[in-house]
Amino acid sequence: MTTTASQGTIQNYAADFAARADGQPWLDALRREAWAEFERLGFPTARRGNELWKYTDLRRLDAEAFSLNGVSSGGAALDLASVAPWHDDWHTAVVIDGALDLSRTKSSDSAGVTVSDLDDAEGELQSVFSSVARIEGSPFVALNTALFRSGVVVDIAADAEVEQPVHILHVITEAEENRAFYPRALVRSGSGSKATVIESFVNLSTGSQLVVPVFEAPLSENAELTHFRVQLENEKTVHIGTTRSEQPAGAVFNSTTFSTGPAIGRNDVHTNLAAEGAETTLHGLYITNGKAHQDNEISTTHQKPHGTSHQFYKGILAGNSRAVFSGKVIVQPGAMKTLAQQKDLNLLLSHGAEIDTKPSLEIYADDVQCAHGATAGHVDPNMLFYLMSRGVGREEAAKMLVTGFASEIVDEFEPEQLRDFLYAKLDEIIPALDSEGIL
Repeated sequence: MTTTASQGTIQNYAADFAARADGQPWLDALRREAWAEFERLGFPTARRGNELWKYTDLRRLDAEAFSLNGVSSGGAALDLASVAPWHDDWHTAVVIDGALDLSRTKSSDSAGVTVSDLDDAEGELQSVFSSVARIEGSPFVALNTALFRSGVVVDIAADAEVEQPVHILHVITEAEENRAFYPRALVRSGSGSKATVIESFVNLSTGSQLVVPVFEAPLSENAELTHFRVQLENEKTVHIGTTRSEQPAGAVFNSTTFSTGPAIGRNDVHTNLAAEGAETTLHGLYITNGKAHQDNEISTTHQKPHGTSHQFYKGILAGNSRAVFSGKVIVQPGAMKTLAQQKDLNLLLSHGAEIDTKPSLEIYADDVQCAHGATAGHVDPNMLFYLMSRGVGREEAAKMLVTGFASEIVDEFEPEQLRDFLYAKLDEIIPALDSEGIL
């Protein structure tokens, strides 16, 4: 259940929609359909009878205006390697303030991967685009589809094993006014292919922003796609991200996220195991402090037998921050021999921090192995005392405890340059967590 946005809110976004025209009839028609769906749904601001958004208050979106066409400082002179994970050998797509920067975008056909703008992508897109990230019933997918500026399309050739990752980097530069961004990425994986896609969001603005990204990955049979998502926002931003993937027979989709920063954040992931032998692994680390709020809506649907899914998320909370983990596994009738595991662990560094965690299983088939669990607790003061009694300084001891808890997820990020970047980012965050905590 959602509630219709106020008329003033609709009008704010209607002006941006009126300015959107691509010249591609099928895409213009899809945008109109998406806009109609957003008008019907509005923002999900209801707190009662709205289970998907029960713990996340979005009334701010009705009260605050965000401009699609805001003036930015530009990123021509920006040293990307100093603000984001980076390696010169990676295939890259750089999106600055919502626009694809072709001068910094590169890929290699010989390596089996091409990166292009939606307008220049080869092959038929009409039957694929928004086929996995569907607009029906999803206000933020509908809003993104109606208003996105640059669509990044990544094509992985059949049977290709792409050695270097594809990095889709979204950068928001400084600006005085509130702006809205709708990043869009479509990854098409050919049969038997294997590739890694890194999706990074770096916000250099000190102002209030609305960021509504959509990532969709329709896989082919026996394809394997690994997706790393890095969300680094400022403390005033609303970031509502959607990830959708569908796996046919033998296909594997792995996704690991690192999320920190926003006033309100949402990581909405759904994977559909549509055929026998499909697999998915969804892992993540979320870090909140101050009054930040991070919501994780993670779900997997098993439609056919012999599917395997893993959900494992960890949260580190300090200050008066809030986090939400809503994990769901649905085993449809006939999906025998399903193996599904789900776990959410949370480290509370202050008495003011709060986590709402709700793992759930819906099982409509026999002969399955499914389990779920969740924990939340404070740091054991004896652990801190033990380290300090061995000559470890208090600040270093706190860092060791937090890093040790986070490392199980951070170590999953590959390649090495990405993992090193995240550990350095974690080192930057820990003093703020410690200052608001009880360590």
